[in-house]
Amino acid sequence: MLAIRLPEDIEKRLDRLAKRSGRTKTFYAREAILRHLEDLEDLQIAEEELIAIRERRSRTYTLEEVERDLGLDDRLVGAGKKEPRQNGRANRPAHHGVPARARRQSR
Repeated sequence: MLAIRLPEDIEKRLDRLAKRSGRTKTFYAREAILRHLEDLEDLQIAEEELIAIRERRSRTYTLEEVERDLGLDDRLVGAGKKEPRQNGRANRPAHHGVPARARRQSR
């Protein structure tokens, strides 16, 4: 159960919408929350990761590093000359190229 107070102008808009559509105000409040909750969660994760990067508890990867590690080097993909490179991958940690947040969530 959730009870929220809305500014009067928003409450009136929500009431008009509910009356015009034949749906309840609760329906629209639920829809608004569901549509934006994932964005709010993503923002929170991004802010936490930014703090971790600034505190040097996490690091970033350049596009070139990611392309190289995933075998997506532009010189190789689509050229039809070679298969994507795999050299040196066995010497890297299993998490190389995977953000710390993703590693934490997979545990």
